[in-house]
Formats: sequence, structure tokens, C-alpha cells
Amino acid sequence: MRVPDQKTQIVVVGGGAGGLELVRKLGSKYGRKKHDIILIDRNLTHIWKPLLHEVAAGSLDANLDEVGYGGHAVRWGYRFFQGSIESIDREHRTITTSPLLDERGEEVIGRHTVRYDYLVMAVGGISNDFGVPGVREHAMFLEDRPQADKFRQKLLNACLRTNHAHHTGNPDARVRVSIVGGGATGVELAAELYNAAGSLRHYGLEVFDETKLEVSLIEAGPRILPALDEALAKTAREELEKLGVRVLERTQVVRLEDRAVHTGDGNVIPADLIVWAAGVKGAEEIKTMSDLALTRGNQIVVRPTLQSETDDRIFALGDCASCLLPGKERPVPPRAQSAHQMASLVFTNLVRAQAGQPLKDFAYADHGSLVSLSRFSTVGSLMGNLVGGRMFVEGRIARMVYMSLYRMHLIAIHGWWRGIMLIVIGHVNQIVRPRLKLH
Repeated sequence: MRVPDQKTQIVVVGGGAGGLELVRKLGSKYGRKKHDIILIDRNLTHIWKPLLHEVAAGSLDANLDEVGYGGHAVRWGYRFFQGSIESIDREHRTITTSPLLDERGEEVIGRHTVRYDYLVMAVGGISNDFGVPGVREHAMFLEDRPQADKFRQKLLNACLRTNHAHHTGNPDARVRVSIVGGGATGVELAAELYNAAGSLRHYGLEVFDETKLEVSLIEAGPRILPALDEALAKTAREELEKLGVRVLERTQVVRLEDRAVHTGDGNVIPADLIVWAAGVKGAEEIKTMSDLALTRGNQIVVRPTLQSETDDRIFALGDCASCLLPGKERPVPPRAQSAHQMASLVFTNLVRAQAGQPLKDFAYADHGSLVSLSRFSTVGSLMGNLVGGRMFVEGRIARMVYMSLYRMHLIAIHGWWRGIMLIVIGHVNQIVRPRLKLH
């Protein structure tokens, strides 16, 4: 419990898009005089999750686009602590973080207990394997930068082996990639792989190009990109097939083995690399860290105020939260725009809670969906006041809008002036830096 003259302590766990935006706003408003704003994350840096497919394909140098939590904290008046949450003690309003270990398993920072007056869970989600055998053993994921870096290195190794095979008399050698999940991540990665493959000949792989790449995109549902209008999803499929992607819809994956994807219709798809991008759920450790009410998918159940159903002083936002708004059949979707809007409301409600004012309810505004097919195309739909409330966009205009979403993210976490400066610097870097980041 708080003692007299003790600072109000707000702890945010998770430095993704929503969490980082929230601590920036809290630090900017309160500073460190009467408040202590703490961000806890297991990583030292942040990168916008929708960019991870470009990092994985080698099209983006994450070192130029990531944000260091330490420097960001100093600039915006909050504190950063590296660690992973282990447990929540709601009675004493404390959380405990797990020991931080180095790559050799040696302890760097011991287990810590941190008190809170308000706790915000923004830990994101993980890929849902739906209990399919072999997923955790044989598939790779794109949930954070280390995973994207791992995929990029394995992709490069496979390309090098194929390039060598062509030199040594095996002209049929190919790099075979299977992507399970036809949502935005799977679709964008499939297109980005062809973009990267077309550039590898400029990096020492003389005989390697996009014709040496075989990508299968596997979707269990009736079509890829279910969040988009059916006509736009069809356009995206046509664009992918023009690149050479084998799009398999209504195809259930029942088992993964080393270098093989088994489907419900009895087929076996050979694969040198398997990426699992099907569905989102909460992390397994959420089940054991507290007695918070959870969904079957390990997401924290929150009220429209984004307070947890169990505890008024604990909020949740983003992919780790399940928010079913009145009159809706499904919870708020796990999208970047959802996390952005939730962060804004949690900030407002934290301010109102401390002032003794009634909290506001969340109102999700669907601004549409955009999917980037790398430099080839972009398709999507925007909600607005045009064309009866929905505007369909394709091609260069959509690509410009897609890039503007990232620019809005930069402004949200850095503020207007610094955000605009970084946008200009980023534009210059795109012009002068190499297209691929292979090392």
C-alpha cells in the first residue's frame, strides 16, 4: 500500500506499439515529480511489429528503424527496466519479474519485485498453433526481432546452398518456403520474399533469383485476408500468383515434420523453411502469473473501460486483451490500430481515475486494413466519408497510405517534431542504403 508522499507508480508491462505510446504520453504529462512511470520489457529495443516481415526477408535493416527503450525513457520522463513478468500479487499490488539470463544461462539481473498503484498489461500475443503437432518443433515465428533475425539467417543459408548447387550441376535446386496462415503477416512475407530474391544476385549469389524460390501460402479458411473485402482479397491473391506464390485456400494443416507440411487432404508439401503465421493468442505464462480472468486463448478479459474484469487497478490493451464491446458478437480484433486506440483510452482513464472522475468506455473505430505486397503492390480498404463510408484503394496510393501508418506510429511514440525528423531521415536512408540487410 502507498505511504504518505510516496509517488504514484504506474507500471506498463510490454513495450510494443501500444505500451510504448502509453508510457510516452504518461511520462510527458506527469514527469517524475509526483509519479514514477515504469516500462518493463524483456528486450532492449522496440520495432514496429508490422515491419517484421521485412526484417525477416532481409529488406529492412532493423538497426535503423528500432527504438532503444533506455534513450526513449530518458527523453520522455519514465524509467525502463529489462525483464519479463513472472507473477502479479494483487493483494499487495506488486509484480515480480523473472531473473534475466545471458546467452550462457548465467544470471545478469536477479528476480525483482516492483510495486504499482496502477498496472497496465501490454505484453502482446503469440502465434496460435491450435494444437497442431510439430508446430513448435519445426516452424518459425515472426513475433519479435530475434525470431525475424533467425528466419533471415536461415533463409540466406538456404539461398547460398541453392546457389552453390546450381554451380555444381544441380539446376533444379530450389528454396522452398511454406507459410501457414493467409492473414496480413503471411501475405506480406510471401511477397517480400520475392522482392528479396530478385536482389540477391547483386550480393554475390550470381545465379540466384526469384525463379529459384518456391513459396506456398496455406490458409485453412475459404480465402486469404479475411479482414479485407472479398474483391480486394481476390486482387491480392492474383498479385501473389503473378509473383509465383502457390496460394492454397481451404487447406487445413494437420501436422508438421522436418521439411514437410502435412495437410488434411493427404498431401505433403516439401519445405526447407516453415513459417507459422496463423492466429493470435495470449502467452502461456499468463495462465500462471495471476488469477486474472482469461479467455480460452489466454487473453485478459477486460471491461469496456479496459480495466481487467478482476481488478479495477489493472488495465490491459492490445493483443493480450479480450474486449467484447456491448452489442458486438466478437471482441476487438488484434490489430496495430486496436492497440493504438486502446493506448489512448488507457491514458485518458488513468488520468481520470487519479482525479476521481468516471472512466470512459472504449469505442473501436475501424479505419480499414492495408496489406503491402512489397514494392509490387498494396491493397486495402479505408473507412471514411468517401464512397458510402468505405474507400477501396490499390496500387501506389495504397502504398503511400500504408507507409503513412508507420509515420503515424513514429509520431505517436516520439512526438510531432522528433517524429517528423525521423520520417525525413528514414526517407533519405531508403534512397541511399542497400536494399537488403543480409548480415
